[in-house]
Amino acid sequence: MSICQSGLPLVNNLDSTSRSQPLLVANLRKLLLAILALGMMGSLTELILLKHSEDAYQWVPLLLLGAGLLALAWHGLSGSALSARSIRWLMYGFVAAGVAGIYFHFQGSAEFKLESQPNLSGMALFWAAIGAKAPPLLAPGAMVQLGLLGLAYTYKHPVLHHSNERGD
Repeated sequence: MSICQSGLPLVNNLDSTSRSQPLLVANLRKLLLAILALGMMGSLTELILLKHSEDAYQWVPLLLLGAGLLALAWHGLSGSALSARSIRWLMYGFVAAGVAGIYFHFQGSAEFKLESQPNLSGMALFWAAIGAKAPPLLAPGAMVQLGLLGLAYTYKHPVLHHSNERGD
């Protein structure tokens, strides 16, 4: 056994690391889940307050966020493989909706710019549209971030690994 500078014995790092790593991963997974839940609640609240429901496309993030919160609650209560898979598939939807939302926000901004400045075209229109404050071009990127966070949460999740071994 080695002695460190403080005179205390050093613990074999390999043994302590191999025993504490599953606990660390479990704690990180809980932290990811908490951050995901808070982000989803905040985004849903913001979209409701902004009355983000003028047309069918604007309902997509609202419905995904609501379904995502329900899936998180279900997973928190059951911890089942099916609930974890549901979260994973919803997170793919979050990423897709975020990318589509960036496109729709750009399209809406460009249309608004053309109404006020009909002579804009090409790169001038592009820069005017991405610099506009409404609709916020990158706001849907939050859906992408939440989706990636949820995918990180489900990545190699133990409940999914065990269900694959059993053939569920």
